[in-house]
Amino acid sequence: MREKSAIPRNRPRQRIHFDTMQEASTRKIYDVQSLVYDYTFGALVTKRIGRAIEHMKIQPGETVLDVGIGTGGSLPYYPKHAKVLGVDLSSGMLREARKKIVEESRYDNITVFQGNALELPFEDSSFDLVLCLEVLEHIPDPAPALKELARVCRGDLVLSVPSEPWFRLGSLARGKYMSGWGNHPEHVNHWNLRSFREFLAARTEVVSVERSTPWIVAHARPSG
Repeated sequence: MREKSAIPRNRPRQRIHFDTMQEASTRKIYDVQSLVYDYTFGALVTKRIGRAIEHMKIQPGETVLDVGIGTGGSLPYYPKHAKVLGVDLSSGMLREARKKIVEESRYDNITVFQGNALELPFEDSSFDLVLCLEVLEHIPDPAPALKELARVCRGDLVLSVPSEPWFRLGSLARGKYMSGWGNHPEHVNHWNLRSFREFLAARTEVVSVERSTPWIVAHARPSG
């Protein structure tokens, strides 16, 4: 059976309606944060990213889509034997990821490009594995995004979101986002273990949902 291509295609699809103001705001914020991201929030999550990728147990020749790859904090954890495509909304974050790819020849199996999780330019079942960490909480209507992630996946989905109320409590303890009671201003969705499992179960086959404080990490597969 011929292997399906994971190269982005201009495929005619129904336009998904979403809050373009929220999208523009998120892109602008992360374009600015990209300059210091690796030394701030990125430094806090790198080990957890590594654990999530290790959990995927990537086999030789498998294709991986990393949605929300950011500045490329996940790059060191991908095995050479996999083909990885990274997508991010922010051109600033991708600039930093591309710097890493150019500077390190060991990343020659990884390609990144700008794109939106709501409209992924790939055919159905293009990837063996899909990783999406800290993205869904930023999308006003996350259900179409999850549907897109599942659509392009023919194997396993690994997703993570902040675990509430622990994420907010942690922010308050650090004196962050006090006016919003610890809520990050770009977080428009909030889940605990039960509600995130229910969200996933309505659209995917859930394998596991676990807390990795202050995040939730889930393993799912496309349903049907």
